[in-house]
Amino acid sequence: MKKLKYLRFSILVLCIFHLSAPCSGQDEGLAAPMKRTEQEALYSAIQGFVGKWWNGSDLYPDPCGWTPIQGVSCDLFDGFWYVTDLSIGPVHDNSLSCAQNVEFSSHLFALRHLKSLSFFNCFVSPRQRPVSIPTTNWEVLAESLESLEFRSNPGLTGEIPAAFGLLRNLESLVLMENGLTGELPESIGSLINLQRLNLAANSFNGRIPDSFGGLNHLLILDMSRNSLSGFLPMTFGGLNSLLKLDLSNNQLEGKIPLEFGNLKNLTLLDLSNNRLSGALTQSLQELSSLQELVLSDNPTGGEIMSLEWQNLRALTALDLSNMSLTGGIPESIAELKGLRFLGLNDNQLTGKIPPKLASLPNVSAIYLHGNNLTGELKFSDRFYGKMGRRFGAWGNPNLCYPIGLVRTGYVPFGVKQCEEKVIKYETHLDSKSKWGNGNLDNHDDSTSTASFGFKGCGLNRTGRTRMMTMKKEDDDVSVMTLKYFQEREKSVGRLYFTKLPKGVPIPPSAPSKRHNSSPQN
Repeated sequence: MKKLKYLRFSILVLCIFHLSAPCSGQDEGLAAPMKRTEQEALYSAIQGFVGKWWNGSDLYPDPCGWTPIQGVSCDLFDGFWYVTDLSIGPVHDNSLSCAQNVEFSSHLFALRHLKSLSFFNCFVSPRQRPVSIPTTNWEVLAESLESLEFRSNPGLTGEIPAAFGLLRNLESLVLMENGLTGELPESIGSLINLQRLNLAANSFNGRIPDSFGGLNHLLILDMSRNSLSGFLPMTFGGLNSLLKLDLSNNQLEGKIPLEFGNLKNLTLLDLSNNRLSGALTQSLQELSSLQELVLSDNPTGGEIMSLEWQNLRALTALDLSNMSLTGGIPESIAELKGLRFLGLNDNQLTGKIPPKLASLPNVSAIYLHGNNLTGELKFSDRFYGKMGRRFGAWGNPNLCYPIGLVRTGYVPFGVKQCEEKVIKYETHLDSKSKWGNGNLDNHDDSTSTASFGFKGCGLNRTGRTRMMTMKKEDDDVSVMTLKYFQEREKSVGRLYFTKLPKGVPIPPSAPSKRHNSSPQN
């Protein structure tokens, strides 16, 4: 009996030990306390953003434990819970949403272990209640803060606090789609650990500080959609780790610095819609990792042939539209086998379109409209069927597609069909002339006339009309052709043209000394 009682007691002890083991192991944090000062600072900071109605102590008595708050994360330091992440705004259905009378509380800076602080769509009333970012107290977060974001807050106005430069451990600074204004502070260049800097879609003005070129750990730099002016900093050539650079939609001017050729890891370069000039910088061809190059809508000018485009073998998108570029389309672009988008429209390009562009295996859009391209299109029906309206060649007055080579359903949009040119001439021949035998077919010169490439209509001595049809691909008659007719005029009589291609002068004609009859049609 005693043995049985001892056995039961042993089993009970083992069960209690087994059940209590997790409490002293993996669930140790659940029993860890949160300092009252940290808890009260969290409640007060949140209340300033979401409204006075929010009573955190009642709703979330254990914010880092069994009653977590959406958008709040905690971590253990020296046996106590501290807030490390705070996200305010409607990111999720049950996220903390800001009130109309939102305001920054000084209690925010009492959360000394914050690593990440984010505000999304929180400050939304720029007229009724504009809010500015606090200019002081950021130094208390200098050791801990790694990520700071203000995203989609149109009611967030004022300038970037210079005190942001004190956040020396910051790795990500995102101030995107807000109502911020003023010049960019030089102090941002002190954030040497920064890997992402996104200042897009605000109203910043002034020049880009040279100090930004010292952020050599930067991977992403986006300052697009602002009103930044001045020249591109040459110091940007020191951003050796940079992957993406977007400065589009500003008022930047001058030439792209040669130093940009040092950005060997760059995959995206977007400088579109600025005031850049001075032709294409040759060092751009050294960006061997580049996948997207967008320079459109700049008065750059210069020759498109100035770059060796085949060096940019990783390129998938090339947009050089509306840049006042001149010259012909480089055939080397056809060597970019990964290219998916090609935009060369609205320039001053001349010459013929390289047929090799159709051999690009991955291309899905080619826009060449609004240039001075000439000649016949040499693409297949299959190419036009594949591209559809994504092949743009309209707005090139002297460009055409060949007769009979393109099916009706695959005609390139806005491009005319090539036409055979017609030239009518009349000559009066005497009986002694080489052509005066009335049989033009037997004359050797008729063969050479046929090689000029036009339709001709002549009258022999008996007044019979003679038609000669030849293929005409260009909109001009060669100088040799005109010289031929002028020489023939001297030996045969008057040469009369009733229709000439555009831009070709009518050869001078002299009345025949032996014939005074008027021309016949």
